[in-house]
Amino acid sequence: MTTTAQELTIHGIDLPLTAEDVSPVIWQSLITGGYEAKEARQARRLLRGGDRVLELGSGIGVITAVMAKTEGVTIWSYDANPHTVALARRVAAANGIKNVTFNHGLMTAGQPETHSFYIRRDFWMSSMLESQGPYEDVISLPSQNIDDFLVRNRINVLVMDIEGAERELLGSAALDGVERIFLELHDHLYGLAGVHDIFRTMTERGFIYDPRNSSGPCVLFTRDDGVVRSYCPDDL
Repeated sequence: MTTTAQELTIHGIDLPLTAEDVSPVIWQSLITGGYEAKEARQARRLLRGGDRVLELGSGIGVITAVMAKTEGVTIWSYDANPHTVALARRVAAANGIKNVTFNHGLMTAGQPETHSFYIRRDFWMSSMLESQGPYEDVISLPSQNIDDFLVRNRINVLVMDIEGAERELLGSAALDGVERIFLELHDHLYGLAGVHDIFRTMTERGFIYDPRNSSGPCVLFTRDDGVVRSYCPDDL
């Protein structure tokens, strides 16, 4: 991570942002290089040429940009916060990224409905949960059916950082055609019981936890390719 008075670079991504664009907490995380560091390391290993990715919870687009550097991938990125969608588009433009489509919206399983979304100063705490803490604004958003989107766009990789909503979404979605799911767990919102629910659901859908491509709460679930892996201590 490098920074000057004119520029900020993190995880190899140029950020045309200022301290006024984000909260003091997030700005400090950006300038020290800690912002989404685990996610960035894993995202570089996640994708392959030809992957078609649906990202839910793009934030300011740092991980989106990291993923977009993989040659031959196509990404559809969604966030419910209109402010961060605008920042993510700015980040993509500054890095010459043209293989990402950014959208303001929500994905859910089942019939589309209108949902309340609570926007917080620390945008990474924004969520559909009013009980998560004080918020600056609340907006109403219509949802899209995630399974329809996955099939229509032939998505094979799903990436999520959606502040606890992953528990319900993964429990209800069919996920047809998806080969890999990379997400951040939020046990501070649903406890270990919620983590158990997600792992159980993934097993029922035919996915397996991949320990070599997971780190703490940032976990990868993948379809079993039947190949026994060779021992590699650097991956453990």
